[in-house]
Amino acid sequence: MTETSTKKPTIAILTGGGDVPGLNACIKTLVYRAHEEGIRCLGIRRGWAGILGYNRDDPEKTQNLIEELNPAIVRTIDRYGGTYLHTSRTNPSSVTIKRAPDFLKGSFKDKDEVKDFTPHVLKNLEALNIDTIIPIGGDDTLSFAERLHREGFPVIAIPKTMDNDVFGTDYCIGFSTAVTRGVGFIHALRTCTGSHERIAVIELFGRYCGETSLISAYLAGADRAVISEVPFDPQRLADLIMKDKKSNPKNYAIITISEGARMVGGDMIMSGESDAFGHRRLGGIGEETGAILKDLTGENVLIQRIAYLMRSGAPDSLDLMVAFNYANMTIDLFLKNTFGRLVALNGGKYTDIPVSTVTTGQKRVDIRELYDIEEYRPRVMHVGGKPMFLY
Repeated sequence: MTETSTKKPTIAILTGGGDVPGLNACIKTLVYRAHEEGIRCLGIRRGWAGILGYNRDDPEKTQNLIEELNPAIVRTIDRYGGTYLHTSRTNPSSVTIKRAPDFLKGSFKDKDEVKDFTPHVLKNLEALNIDTIIPIGGDDTLSFAERLHREGFPVIAIPKTMDNDVFGTDYCIGFSTAVTRGVGFIHALRTCTGSHERIAVIELFGRYCGETSLISAYLAGADRAVISEVPFDPQRLADLIMKDKKSNPKNYAIITISEGARMVGGDMIMSGESDAFGHRRLGGIGEETGAILKDLTGENVLIQRIAYLMRSGAPDSLDLMVAFNYANMTIDLFLKNTFGRLVALNGGKYTDIPVSTVTTGQKRVDIRELYDIEEYRPRVMHVGGKPMFLY
């Protein structure tokens, strides 16, 4: 670093959690706008794992975790999905010895200890001359951003998640593209479902919030939509979907189901170890539901997990627009020395709210307004005054 560069105001960008289309567009806009305003811009690779893994006592060994960004480096990244900066599900306030960087493992007393490395992160931010951290992520990533804000470090946060479930904002980067993918795959699967006169069970992402299943089903005209918020009765679902199948001249029917859905009296289907935020991998409810429906109805059932295809590929135009605008709002806040904020969309208008809002509630589908719990399907009749994506 030159003496001149260290005197410039410096921001650092990171992306955490699952990747979504639109992240690269947001990164590029932040870098371009920062360059125009004379702001030095660092990229932290692998989310919070990057700043946790940076060794300020031996920076050469971990220099790959920090990259100085400029317009030439990020010029074309907005044309692609994913995140140029890579990502991880790391929580520096709750680290096990298994997930700790090698140079920090010696600070553990035993293999079962969980340590809070927030002080280490703060010292790293100071050592890198970072004035403000800009995390782009969902509620897990942003919960640690809120922790840094409470510790007194300047934070400006940007919401992204395919589930659109960050509390406090109507919209998160990545959601529109995920729904667009979902609608496209539902329509594509009509060909083989109809050709073989089957029932299709299409599993979509959505841990606690069923909006991707609800909105995808609503826009694609799926027959039934099972969502995370409402436990379902397999026999009732079987009766309903057989009614749909018989009433269809093509003799087929389609169900969407959230990966976090559960049967009445049952639990989410999870596998593997918990991540740093206590979440185990979800997936399998579609397959289990399909097998039960086959037994109950005697019909052939097509089972399809859309999974990572929902978050793959280039962003659609809405996610590009929101990514660009959230980035520009973030630099505006930085120039005004306004910190501890989350950029957001509320009531169709761009705004910013306290980053602490993220940890004060849970964003879920408005069952009373948008879902028929008896019929397992969207019930969207009165949209006046509602956000564009209905909640």
